[in-house]
Amino acid sequence: MRKFAVGYERLARTIVMVFVVNVAFLVHTVMGVIFAGFFPSVAASYATFRTWVLDGDRSWAFGQTWTVFHRAWRQELLSANAFGWPQLAVGVLLLWDRYLANQNDMGIAGIAVSGLLFAIIVLFALFVAVSWAIRSHFDERPWWLVRASLRMVLARPVCSLALIVLLAVVAWAWYTWPGILVCFGLATPIFVIVTTIYSFGRLPGLDSYARRSRDPAVQAAG
Repeated sequence: MRKFAVGYERLARTIVMVFVVNVAFLVHTVMGVIFAGFFPSVAASYATFRTWVLDGDRSWAFGQTWTVFHRAWRQELLSANAFGWPQLAVGVLLLWDRYLANQNDMGIAGIAVSGLLFAIIVLFALFVAVSWAIRSHFDERPWWLVRASLRMVLARPVCSLALIVLLAVVAWAWYTWPGILVCFGLATPIFVIVTTIYSFGRLPGLDSYARRSRDPAVQAAG
């Protein structure tokens, strides 16, 4: 019973933490007049969840979550926009190309092109999701982050597959229960991305397996 109570409390605190991040996301996006505040809010969300998963005590209160988010947002005002807008431009171009491929009757060739573009869009979406997580973890130049993100997507198939499945579940949950989208917004998929990479990505310093292996209790049990 005690384990159940502890687990329930941790789950409740995690849900509240994600909710607070979503509120902070919306408030700070508006503070940045939408266009200048959106990508810093994305970066701050990744940074907040990264700090949370690496924290030994994850029972964060409202104030701690807000403070971590706000500090990260202020630091990201310029660099996050420089990182995010080019990604958005590439994504819009890919979607437009697929739209054109679907609108023009090119027979089998059109179906093949549409399918190829769909695969490229999925890979690009994975790259974008991973790149923000890697960017929050490593203080490196953009091209290094791009290469590291591409390697991660291709060299960690289990992590990539888990991301696809879990993000599809999030999209399904949004469609089935719109209240989840309203209450938790983009904080939900970002939380899923960070925790999935923490669990399966095997990133140095952001690896749940390596962390458990250094745990004295785990070493004693082994």
